[in-house]
Amino acid sequence: MNEKLATTPGDHYNWPMLKIRYLTDPAKLAAVLPPGFEPGSRPEVTLTVYNVPVNGEPEQGLLTTVLCNYKGQEGQFALGYGIDKEAEIFISQEKFGQPKYPAEIKYYRLGEEVGARVTHQNYTFLEFYGKVTDTLDNGPKFDEHEFWVKYSRAASYVKTGFDFPPHVVNVVSNYGTAQKLKVEGELILRDSPWDPLTERLPPVSKPETYLWTPEFLGRSVDLGDPLDADAFEPWANTIGNSRWRGVNGGPLKG
Repeated sequence: MNEKLATTPGDHYNWPMLKIRYLTDPAKLAAVLPPGFEPGSRPEVTLTVYNVPVNGEPEQGLLTTVLCNYKGQEGQFALGYGIDKEAEIFISQEKFGQPKYPAEIKYYRLGEEVGARVTHQNYTFLEFYGKVTDTLDNGPKFDEHEFWVKYSRAASYVKTGFDFPPHVVNVVSNYGTAQKLKVEGELILRDSPWDPLTERLPPVSKPETYLWTPEFLGRSVDLGDPLDADAFEPWANTIGNSRWRGVNGGPLKG
């Protein structure tokens, strides 16, 4: 048995993350990135379904990111964290700019079977069902760069702009891997105006899917450089606390 995975049965600490990666249309990926960010080395979308303890209680969620480049650093731009735990949503946005929003997450592993289902605003927009087929090499330790955006809009019905202008938040996570398992299965994405993956980031390749049990070695969250506030203004209207562009908290119309 892998000693790194040995915990009390039922402990949430060692739940694996379900990683789903696929390629999308390069122009569509570029269109979701706010000014200051460029597409990364490939038009890649990563969907991460997880169950991780946060502030002493399990948080189940779906993290949606796209590969990007910011000032020469390749990393992941976070479009949204759909989570099942309301206590973390508002403080995460206000303090860190972390785009969390409420969603219903069903995620399980039963023997070799793996399943996930995500629902938001009564739209079940993501399902995955598969089986573990192989054990993969853990690979070396690595750092993952993730980008959030923190800002506060002008407190006015009639004025645009910001009371605190948009700034990049640099998140660097240090990881090892306790276990990595290949999963073969089917990703089902359905149309949703609240989580518009099929419209704005449609798959153009077969997804790569695996279960990843990380070793958490460290994390830093730091306020970075300001973005061009005028150019960023259209991206300040988002869908349901995510970073999907929308109108007055809802989907784009028309």
